This record gives sequence, structure tokens and C-alpha cells, in this order.
Amino acid sequence: MRLFEEKGYEKTTMRAVAGEAGVSLGNAYYYFASKDHLVQGFYTQIQTLHEAAVRGKLGPSESLADRWLIATTAFIDVAEPYHQFAGKFFVTAADPSSPLSPFSADSLPARQASTDIMRSVVDGSRIKADKRLLDELPDLLWLAHMGVVLFWVHDSSSGQRRTRMLVRRVAPLLERIISLSRLRPLRSNLHQVLDLIADLRTPDGLDKEP
Repeated sequence: MRLFEEKGYEKTTMRAVAGEAGVSLGNAYYYFASKDHLVQGFYTQIQTLHEAAVRGKLGPSESLADRWLIATTAFIDVAEPYHQFAGKFFVTAADPSSPLSPFSADSLPARQASTDIMRSVVDGSRIKADKRLLDELPDLLWLAHMGVVLFWVHDSSSGQRRTRMLVRRVAPLLERIISLSRLRPLRSNLHQVLDLIADLRTPDGLDKEP
């Protein structure tokens, strides 16, 4: 992490990392096949810390807004020491073809771990909503989480206060919007949106008529 912060992601070599760790280059490659795999290890570490920070805090509340706020704030707390590092490699991670992209196949384990946290947010809540939306909600909340992370990366305020304010303000709005999905007049439009999201996830969806 220190080398990435000092030299930037692109200029940090595996040889330099091995030297700082006090191991041979071959030994470093034995555990991490590439520099990208080092960052994937960081992703896994962050998710492990996030899950530990959330564990035990969600139980008292059945409000989806409160639970999402707790989970998302816990991530900001856990990630705060790495804020400068995140900014250093964001350009690489934002490249759709990069294995460091949160949407890449390489990032699947971290993505699933983060989605599981969002699933626990939903499962323990008392939210009443359209059944199909509820089934999709953990994945949709993960996408919302990615939006928060993007804002956090660019947030230069002390302790990322602007990100924390954003999460506090969005949480009750999110719950109200989800609750509105129970209204019959909105259901048809909602399902069209969910159909679109499903089609965008699969190559076959591109062949469907608009």
C-alpha cells in the first residue's frame, strides 16, 4: 500500500514489492501471480474487514434505511485509511478491460462478498416491496454501493464527510422509493426497468427487440 501511494500503481513493480517485503521475487510470484493479484488481495481484505465491521450491528434495527446506512458507513470507516491509495489506482480500476475493475471476472469473489452484505441488509429488514424487486435488491444495492464508492474516491473533505452526508440523506429516500414499488400503477414500469437490467447483464439480451 505504501509503495502504491508513493510511486503510483503503474510505477510500482513486483520486484520493488518483494524487496520491501523482504522476500525473493520468485517467492512473491508464488503467492501473487501479478501486481493485479496483489490488489485483488486488497479487495478481499477490505471485504473481510467490512463484513466484520457490520456483523452484530444490523440486528437491532429492521429499517432498511437504518441497515443500509449502518452497512455503508461501516465500509467508509474501514476504507478510510486507504482513501489515498484508492485514488492512486482508480484510473486503472475504472478501465472496463482491467482485471481490477469491480465488474471483472477477477473481482467476482469480492463482488459476491459485498453483495452478501447487502443481502443481509435486506433479509433482516421489514421492508415491504414488490417481490421481484426484493429478489433483485441485494444486487441493486451493490450497484448503489459502487456509486457511493465512486463518490468517496473523489471526496477530498476531511474524513470524507461529504460521502457520509450523502449516505445519511440517501438512506431514507431509498427506503421510500423501494416501498413505492408495491403500488400497482408503478409495477409495470418497475418490471420494465428490471427487464432492462437483466438484458444488459447477458449477451443474449442485446438481440432482443426494443
